[in-house]
Amino acid sequence: MVNAIVLLRVQRERLNDVAQSMSELKGVSEVYYVAGKWDLVAMLRARDDDEFAAIVTEGMLRIEGIKASETLIAFQVLSRFDLDSLFRPA
Repeated sequence: MVNAIVLLRVQRERLNDVAQSMSELKGVSEVYYVAGKWDLVAMLRARDDDEFAAIVTEGMLRIEGIKASETLIAFQVLSRFDLDSLFRPA
């Protein structure tokens, strides 16, 4: 499983639209409005690198209003929850 944190800087007038569009992408589990250098933080979870690449290239890159992004790939995830089972298709 690929887990990533995506930091987004967006056009102010498109903030809600970008957040909504991001939250509707398959593989995006959460979108947070944040204060500071970035405007939104999205949590991405994919089965493998190919699925992760599709979320970015076929999803995120088509959303108007994103000015900049930084993607942090998680090498290891520590959680009280079994994340793989939470995000495994039924």
